[in-house]
Amino acid sequence: MLFKLLLVGYIACAGFVAAGVLGSLYQLIMREPPKFNFSSEGLIAFLVAIFLCVFAGPFIIMRNAIRGRLIEKRPLGWLVASSTIAGMWSMCSGILVMNVAMVLVGYS
Repeated sequence: MLFKLLLVGYIACAGFVAAGVLGSLYQLIMREPPKFNFSSEGLIAFLVAIFLCVFAGPFIIMRNAIRGRLIEKRPLGWLVASSTIAGMWSMCSGILVMNVAMVLVGYS
């Protein structure tokens, strides 16, 4: 049981790290933080925005939640709810990240 909980935590951390790396890379290239918005400039820009929102979503949620707590003085429940959503989202994307990593190293 403890091993399964540790494995789930590890997978969630892998998903959140992937989200953080992707969000930081976006911020480095575009000179603005990632947001949940979809560009209407064309099909490619729209697909890139969807990819970014799907995989960098936990990073965006947590950045907004922490800023909301510190700057806008939102209630602590808001931060807890946002952390829960980001954690579950990280776990789901972490499963995908771990599957891709296992395929790349040849572990089936």
